[in-house]
Amino acid sequence: MAISEFDLIRQFFTRPPQREYTQLSVGDDCALLDVPAGYQLAITTDTMVEGVHFFADVDPEHLGHKLLAVNLSDLASMGAEPIAISLALTLPTIDEPWLAEFSRGLFALAERYKVDLIGGDTTSGALTLSIQAMGLVPIGEALKRSTAQVGDLVYMTGCLGDGGLGLKIKQGFISENNDASLQHFNCPRPRVNEGLFLRGKANACVDISDGLLADLGHILARSEVGAEIDYHALPLSKAVLHYIEETGDWQMPLSAGDDYELCFTIAADKAALLEGGDYHCIGLITEQTQLSVTYNQQAFSFKQGGFEHFSR
Repeated sequence: MAISEFDLIRQFFTRPPQREYTQLSVGDDCALLDVPAGYQLAITTDTMVEGVHFFADVDPEHLGHKLLAVNLSDLASMGAEPIAISLALTLPTIDEPWLAEFSRGLFALAERYKVDLIGGDTTSGALTLSIQAMGLVPIGEALKRSTAQVGDLVYMTGCLGDGGLGLKIKQGFISENNDASLQHFNCPRPRVNEGLFLRGKANACVDISDGLLADLGHILARSEVGAEIDYHALPLSKAVLHYIEETGDWQMPLSAGDDYELCFTIAADKAALLEGGDYHCIGLITEQTQLSVTYNQQAFSFKQGGFEHFSR
């Protein structure tokens, strides 16, 4: 006999609170969170749909990790400390082994950052997964897209293009290092600690979810500035460099999504604060409101580009 909705919640998605902010969790009509004085609550929501955001044969443990990771990445880009999430599951059937693996991946990452699951919803239908994530940021210290300044240096964390390469491997491309690229695609690392470190240092920030050009483009549009990017300063892994050599597709790292690194701007006189961290200077914020990339000593102008759900 299939378990009930409430048994599903109790068996797979009920855990003791880890945070003192969580006053009431799973089991009531609403959860209750304390927001300490001097802080604001940052809230983000992401939805993943089978066939759009993930393949039907995805490892459910990886899916649980990634669903939470993409939300934590949004909080990181604002400099917010994650504290709690709510989870909405639309399931075609109640598959207990699948749910056990999914919840294992979800809670392994949640426990790493002491994030409480405080509620949500379960419904029947095509497989669709949503998380609303909440974090705390001191008043006046949130990292925004609208505050880049002319003369800022453009930085990013980690490497670029590995998430996009992982997708291409899933679609049939043969890489020299499949495992590392697939791991990056399946289980991205949210840059939570880096986001907290950048509070009070960076001027503007965004996470790279839809591609560097698209996401940096959001900063430029909101801040009414432009940027010059040095392609040869981009941090590219050996696997991504191999892909470019094999295909000639040098623009892939610029437009591919699923990296979940942070792209941010910082005043030049603060750049020394980044020494010793996984931060890479890739360009400069300019007064002219355009985005250009210098590749092999030639400048290319780009419009905002990246994955869009309703593009034709």
